[in-house]
Amino acid sequence: MARLISIFCSYSQMKYRRVPPLLILVLVFLTALNFVVSQAPGAVCVLDIQQSSSWSSSSCEAGTWGGFVSNCNCGAAFDDYLSALGRRANHTGSTLQDLGEDCKLLGTAGISDQACSSCLRKWEEIIASSDSRESSKVEATICGFAVLVSLTSNRIHDKNWVQAVYQCLGNHVLSDSGDQRQKKPKSSFLKLKTGLWILSGGLAGITVILAISMWTLCKKKKPVEIFSTAKYEKEDDPNDSLTQESSLKISTKHIYAATDNLNASNFIGQGGAGKVYKGVLLNGLEVAVKHIINDGYVSIETFVREVTSLSHVRHPNLVALLGHCVDTEECFLVYELCHNGNLSEWLFGKDRSLPWIQRLEIAIDSARGLWFLHTFPQGCIVHRDVKPTNILITANFQAKLSDFGLSKVMDVGQSYVSSEVRGTFGYVDPEYRKNHHVNASGDVYSFGIVLLQLISGRRVINLNSNTPMSLNKIARGLTKGGDVMEFADPKLNREYSVAAFEIIVKLALSCTGLKQQRPRMEEVVSRLEKALHISTQM
Repeated sequence: MARLISIFCSYSQMKYRRVPPLLILVLVFLTALNFVVSQAPGAVCVLDIQQSSSWSSSSCEAGTWGGFVSNCNCGAAFDDYLSALGRRANHTGSTLQDLGEDCKLLGTAGISDQACSSCLRKWEEIIASSDSRESSKVEATICGFAVLVSLTSNRIHDKNWVQAVYQCLGNHVLSDSGDQRQKKPKSSFLKLKTGLWILSGGLAGITVILAISMWTLCKKKKPVEIFSTAKYEKEDDPNDSLTQESSLKISTKHIYAATDNLNASNFIGQGGAGKVYKGVLLNGLEVAVKHIINDGYVSIETFVREVTSLSHVRHPNLVALLGHCVDTEECFLVYELCHNGNLSEWLFGKDRSLPWIQRLEIAIDSARGLWFLHTFPQGCIVHRDVKPTNILITANFQAKLSDFGLSKVMDVGQSYVSSEVRGTFGYVDPEYRKNHHVNASGDVYSFGIVLLQLISGRRVINLNSNTPMSLNKIARGLTKGGDVMEFADPKLNREYSVAAFEIIVKLALSCTGLKQQRPRMEEVVSRLEKALHISTQM
């Protein structure tokens, strides 16, 4: 074992593609055997590995894999390891997703310790999760490495992140006073560390083999990085100008200077993740600053979602993320400032009103933003919180979607991703509430509700009547037996095209209808533009 490790170390100075794949497999295999003889009985592996009776037998029932495995007893263990690894490689359940969520912040400046603690805790929970049965330590260890292989293979080209995962899981011992795992000797973690370093070479070798064999069959999506080292590795200079081509890391000092120490006079709004302040950077650029208090996982999750979704995405109808700041106790997101507030203020404000043409233009702008998100080349981005307060209005009344704190990114080819129900009451797709499937049709439903509010000027739920009713039910009822023009906002003063109004009502109801009958955002944009064309011909 020591001789093979020595050989491996000599190869580690070379690029991964030059390491012989056979040697890598041998090292991974021997690492697993090392755990067989050195670890005490552990908990049940979530993969439910069935230990072969031939592990302790000398009957050589398992194959030797063409002489690759010289010891017949090792063949059974190797068979079980391959079986476990295969099952985990195709596993898409919540266990791996949860681990990916807890580990995705590793390598992020300023919160690495907290991210490592979260990642290590989740990985140990997977290894040590148990039921009423007893199993050997090697089963739990094989399970852990199979999970780790599947997790890191998704981002194997992100060397900084993979290195951070190995360093975290290999060098740290999680302390938990309420967990019996605290009693484990540190020597087990030292052995784990050795296995992880060896596994790093194994992952690289396996990746090369898979890439060559699958090159002509599929095109793998490049993972979206949470933080791009090239963009975020240095803090901004006070004289630097922020543009929409990059998202800079801004110091806390400059954030507080821009907002006059978060002065109450600069407060412009309150979101689910924190307060929003108006600010002016030292270069004179006016910005909106979201202040996120680091009070646990939810706040960090919101911050990461926003940076991930917006830092690499640019579109005229999406609010541009210009910079961010990560500190121990708080985080900041810096956006372009939209001087005319949000759509909700214009629809429901007493002293504000929007003419018909302007409402159609705002609808088209918002729809184009969603269309862009749903067809993003690296995977569909589902906003999950489309509503009037998240549609901001610029000085020239251009609409921009904002607040990506709940957004989800779907891989290319995925029809949905599973998630807990998140969103705002009245705008959440009923089918999403039932099956927890996140996809673009949920955004289409929410947009349909916004369309109904745009033409009616009504709240999403009518709480003033004796029998509260949702907006889409009211509109649907009027189309079946009433006068649909009764649905129009009185502030419009009947200054609109009746034909265009009917087009918008039908479009909104199709968006809020059954999932299979909902239009795509491309079609929504087309029908809105038709309504605008009719309206401008009056």
